[in-house]
Amino acid sequence: MIIEKLKSTEAPPMELLLSADPSRELVEKYLASGECFIAKRQDEIIAVYILLSIKSTVTEIMNIAVAKKEQGKGIGKELIKHAIEYARKQGYAAIEVGTGNSSLGQLALYQKCGFRINGIEYDFFTRNYEEEIIENGIICRDMIRLERKLT
Repeated sequence: MIIEKLKSTEAPPMELLLSADPSRELVEKYLASGECFIAKRQDEIIAVYILLSIKSTVTEIMNIAVAKKEQGKGIGKELIKHAIEYARKQGYAAIEVGTGNSSLGQLALYQKCGFRINGIEYDFFTRNYEEEIIENGIICRDMIRLERKLT
C-alpha cells in the first residue's frame, strides 16, 4: 500500500469521502482548502484522508475513510500515523480530529493513536445534517473533539 498526496489533475474519491461524511457540501468545502491523501493498492484507491490547517500551529483530519472491503486490516491506523508524521514534518504543534458520539470504533482508534478528548461540540450533527445519523444503535448528535500534541 502506498499513501500519497492526491495530484491536482486527479479527481478526489468522492464516494469514499462521502462514506465518512454524508454532506457533499461540507466535503467539497474542506476538500477545496485542505490537502487530500490517498492510499492505493495496485492503482486502486482503497482509503483517503484530508488534512486542513485550522491555525498556524494546528491541523485537523477532516475526513478519513477506508473502503468497506479493506476495513479491519489496520489501514485506518496507517493513515492516522501518516497524517501525524506529515503534520509533524510541516511544523504543526498539534493535530486534531472530530468524530461523532456514536462512532465507537473511531473513538477507540484515535485514542489508541495517542489522541485525547479535548472537547465536545453539542448538537453538531443535528444542526449540520438534515438526515438523522444512527451508528451502533446510537443517535449521532455531538462531535467529540480529540487532539494529539506533536512536540
